[in-house]
Amino acid sequence: MAGRDGVDTLEFSPWSFWESASDEAKRSQRERLIALAERGDRTFAQDVFVANTAAVDNDVLHLGERSYIAAGAYLTGDLIAGDDCSINPYTVIRGRVHLGAGVRIGAHTSLLGFNHSMEPGTPVFRQPLTSKGIVVDDDVWIGSHVVILDGVTVGAHSVLAAGAVVTKDVPSGAIVGGNPAKFIRWRVAPVEAATHQPRDLAIRLREFAEHARADAETILARAWDAEAGVYSDRPGVDPSLRAHCDAVEVARLLLPCAPPQLTSHQHRARLAATQRPDGRIPSPGVHSAPVEPFDDADAAYHVLSVGYALDLLRGQLPHAISEATRMTATDISGFCESLPWRTDPWDAGHRVDALGTALHWALRSGHAVLPGAVESLLGWLTTRANSRTGMWGDAASGGDLLLLVNGAYRTTRGTYAQFGVPLPHPNATVDTVLEHSANEGYFTAETFDACNVLDVVHPLWLTRETGHRSGEVQVVARRMLEHALTMWAPTRGFAFRLQDSAEHGRCGLQGTEMWLAIIWYLADILGESAPLGYRPRGVHRPEPAVRITPSGVNIMGW
Repeated sequence: MAGRDGVDTLEFSPWSFWESASDEAKRSQRERLIALAERGDRTFAQDVFVANTAAVDNDVLHLGERSYIAAGAYLTGDLIAGDDCSINPYTVIRGRVHLGAGVRIGAHTSLLGFNHSMEPGTPVFRQPLTSKGIVVDDDVWIGSHVVILDGVTVGAHSVLAAGAVVTKDVPSGAIVGGNPAKFIRWRVAPVEAATHQPRDLAIRLREFAEHARADAETILARAWDAEAGVYSDRPGVDPSLRAHCDAVEVARLLLPCAPPQLTSHQHRARLAATQRPDGRIPSPGVHSAPVEPFDDADAAYHVLSVGYALDLLRGQLPHAISEATRMTATDISGFCESLPWRTDPWDAGHRVDALGTALHWALRSGHAVLPGAVESLLGWLTTRANSRTGMWGDAASGGDLLLLVNGAYRTTRGTYAQFGVPLPHPNATVDTVLEHSANEGYFTAETFDACNVLDVVHPLWLTRETGHRSGEVQVVARRMLEHALTMWAPTRGFAFRLQDSAEHGRCGLQGTEMWLAIIWYLADILGESAPLGYRPRGVHRPEPAVRITPSGVNIMGW
């Protein structure tokens, strides 16, 4: 059917072709389909339409009933499309693409199911192509000028708003938009996911926890050097104070008793003996005069790890950390001002974490803290938090958010989280964390490590009650949890870098303790932590640290 300017409008609007076209046009279309089917692996169901001006250069092409390809479209690679799919004018579909039934694609949209390698030293045009493929499930509306990149899966009943650049999977029923595309709201609420998947997930979580408990004593024994009487993270590495503390944490999660290599009293005595009278807790074998405890990375972390290990054993640090207890409110403000927030927000957050925890231990044990110390620390942080990012400091060059997000976790763990104070800018925190979690350099099955994942999951858990972007948060949590549950190495636990769990020699106490806590946080974000039968305690406890009861009994310990 030609328009007033002689252009066949059915080439551009072909949905009514088989009802409106002339007999001659229908005959011509059938001949075109026969000719296309003779080249390559191509099949066409009933009432399919392919415009004469569409460039069809597929190796594989299967179109379901009533599907069409409009004028100006450009297709290469392998395309399998179900019934009632529309590929509107000037759409580009390349690489490996699979469309379900009822997928509607707006004009000028690109589905790019392939990618170029871009290693230095060779021009891009000479480098090989890679293809993970794109999958679009049933009943999806893809607006005009959308770009979908290789490796993306789009769930059923979802909507991709006009102009969206889709770089990661879209959950079923979601409406997403923007560049990069982000969750806007639900088109179809995930009723099925909320009723059926969690029940299946609950079974998997329960089974995972049962396997972990069954392996716990073997994991602890593997890290124990009976001859030397010390713990190492794993066989073949040097013993460390952190490994002893991680052993206590793992036992607290999975066993009804302290690590069986020593009695509870022996564990307490050994850990308490590591602290010097001035409060410093250096690494074993360090005899030279140490720097201040908040300037030494290991000593700063021992404030947390040794303190909480003793706490879990119903003990406490024998001495206050004098570097913290002698600081005035002005000293604390000056300390915070001196930290390298702009150049290394992780290091700054690490030291704030130790200071906040040192103040906490002093208050817990009845040692004197100068007036306004905690208030000064929290006040300085609250007034310096960036309202746009919810964090402290700046992103690295190129926009890399790793140090910023990981530093914010360390900053908030020993302050806001430990003292039970809400974060100053929770929605901005969620926005920044979700942006960071899309970085494939850190958050794929091949790149997950315990620090990077924990430092994302913890702030998402702290801010969960805001409901801000909760759909996206749950998608991130489920993706990480689904993979983590598959990586437990029997009798060895987890490696710090999750993919290394497949190489059993890399599994150790640190990875096991951290991933057990991470799995709880991920499951709790999804409302499914109960089947695990444990709750993180110690360094990674989710709620504010408890106080000693009037009777002096620590309700956290065995």
